[in-house]
Amino acid sequence: MQTEELVGTVERVLFHNEENGYAVIVLSSPQQSAVVCGYLASVYAGQCVQVQGNWVMHPKFGKQFEATQSSVVTPTTATGMLAYLSSGLIKGIGPVYAKRMVEAFGADVLEVIDKEPARLLQVPGIGEKRCTAIVAAWQDQKAMSHVMVFLQEKGVSPTYAVKIYKKYKDDAIAVMLENPYRLAEDIWGIGFATADGMAQKIGIATDSPQRCRAGIIHCIKTAAGDGDVYIELVLLREKVRELLNIADDEQGKGLVKRALHGLHEDGTMRLITWQEQHFVTMAQYYHTEKSIAVLIKKLHDYAPIASFDIDVVYTQLRAGAQGIELHEDQQRAIITALQEKVMVITGGPGTGKTTIIKQLLSFLDAYTIKYMLAAPTGRAAKRMSQSTGRTAITLHRLLEFDPATMRFVKNESDALTTDFLIVDEASMIDIFLAHALLKAVPRHAHIIFIGDIDQLPSVGAGNFLADLIASNAVMCMRLTTIFRQAHNSMIITNAHRVNGGEFPKMERGHHDFVYIKEEDPEHVQEHLAHIYKNTLPRYCIASHNSIVLVPMNRGIIGTQNLNVYLQNLLNKIPADQHATLSYGAYTYSVGDRVMQIRNNYDKLVFNGDCGTVQSIDVQDRSMMVSFGSYEVSYELSELDELVLAYAVSIHKSQGSEYDAVIIPLFMQHFVLLQRNLLYTAITRAKKVCILIGQTKAIAVAVKNNKSIKRVTFLQQFLTTDLAAR
Repeated sequence: MQTEELVGTVERVLFHNEENGYAVIVLSSPQQSAVVCGYLASVYAGQCVQVQGNWVMHPKFGKQFEATQSSVVTPTTATGMLAYLSSGLIKGIGPVYAKRMVEAFGADVLEVIDKEPARLLQVPGIGEKRCTAIVAAWQDQKAMSHVMVFLQEKGVSPTYAVKIYKKYKDDAIAVMLENPYRLAEDIWGIGFATADGMAQKIGIATDSPQRCRAGIIHCIKTAAGDGDVYIELVLLREKVRELLNIADDEQGKGLVKRALHGLHEDGTMRLITWQEQHFVTMAQYYHTEKSIAVLIKKLHDYAPIASFDIDVVYTQLRAGAQGIELHEDQQRAIITALQEKVMVITGGPGTGKTTIIKQLLSFLDAYTIKYMLAAPTGRAAKRMSQSTGRTAITLHRLLEFDPATMRFVKNESDALTTDFLIVDEASMIDIFLAHALLKAVPRHAHIIFIGDIDQLPSVGAGNFLADLIASNAVMCMRLTTIFRQAHNSMIITNAHRVNGGEFPKMERGHHDFVYIKEEDPEHVQEHLAHIYKNTLPRYCIASHNSIVLVPMNRGIIGTQNLNVYLQNLLNKIPADQHATLSYGAYTYSVGDRVMQIRNNYDKLVFNGDCGTVQSIDVQDRSMMVSFGSYEVSYELSELDELVLAYAVSIHKSQGSEYDAVIIPLFMQHFVLLQRNLLYTAITRAKKVCILIGQTKAIAVAVKNNKSIKRVTFLQQFLTTDLAAR
């Protein structure tokens, strides 16, 4: 069938999916007005576009033009130019400035911007700064249009095309032609399947060694995304054949085998043999874990600069330093911290970890010893500051991350200036952050890791704290005594009951733990409405100090569905302030609670950071988000890094505390129902914990202590001479 071509102005947008670029528009020209659908490069009202495709008859909507290709064309009339510029396509030009510019230059505006930009200063309101911004935006738009046309031919959506251009700029096409699989590694949101589809469209064969190598690397990195530093070789081969649809015959096996050998020979991949099994990983992952073990051993072997009179310290502790009587385990923990170069203190809520830190800091102050306090997240660091009365900062700030170089400033050559480093919420630290931290610790210094080993492991790869404890290579104090004041809290009592494999209980006179028995997930929203309208006000808890924690993102009681409901329930913006910005499943408004879901080192916001939408610029299609005292701007193409955060997954809640925590738990969460999941959720609550759900689901979670074991070798590196080849 021969394709046809239409040229016209986008009169209005009937539908637009920001994620994949699919749109339905009304395209007007002097000859006709047509409904056009397809994956369009641009869908701004007022734009002039050229589309190629065929007419089809939709059974419901009638005659439509189905576009297979599209491109932006420059309008040729003053009216068309006004609509084009008013669309917001060129940053810095909105409806007001578009009108002034067209009045000044007519249909020649773009030629003026391109060739005589100084003339823009004749337009009222346009100064040097705005003129520079407009010219830069126009140059970007021209270059990006060229890239987008090329990428669209390869099946890439406009949203991803914008990301590709921002990442590689004028090199975008060259990068894609050389190695399209880089896109899956470099650009958030582009998966292997998308990159693989593009690769085949530019001529990379399905049995290409390059494709097979890329598939192997993808499978190893996917395993790391699930927490595993290594993947068993036999399993890796199966996953690669499944991913690439390679036949399980001699030819297919040979293709995978040759690619594996090639990656091993060029040093990209490393192999470890342990208990007669072969495990593989990226060379970077291997060296990271191995180096952690080496650095810890070096810290152990180097003499401390600080010396303490332990007898005096012990006497003071026994006498009750600063009027505080410490349990024997707490006393032992403090004395051990003063003697050991590397130490772990672990224990559940109410076991006195904070008291130990405060007393330890008092001794360090008395001896004028330099110390630093840090935690993996901003919330955890803030809580550490509040509980100790000393300054605590995030690990990224401590290590001085530099976005320009994508590296930490602090390292072996420029170590931290401290004698003691105390790190809270250490269970959240993955191997890469642990490695960076240990490199920056001066050899003479002590480092103390504090965390709850029974919580969920880090979101990132590895099992740093658990492996450190299991190795017995460092001193570990496990606190088990629950102190008297903690016994008054049913939150703490039930957290320990769950952790011990017992069903949570309710007692008269204790109102900080509530269980709402509910068999039907459909009724959860009704319960939430009642809780926010009636229950939380009785506890004098504001909605912004509460959180709904659930095991998963999808489903009727997943974060996505609950966030939309809670947004409508809790964020009622006055009509005159109701600027919105839509992306994917969410439409954002001023005042919305949002969460960053990936590490963005350019913006210095990280996976799990929570903020509030401060303002929305409809013209520029961007919004400003406040993360405490730090404000960050997001363009439309960057909104896939954010989600609403009225409800978050339990995994994402690590390191945070809220006055009120609401936990819906049902059998539809069955695959994720584990003891450490429920335990982690309960321990996020400070004043009240409300559990909603089926008794059976709670019982399954309590009984299931078989958490998935991560494939790591840090424990072995700390205790043996195990090495890769």
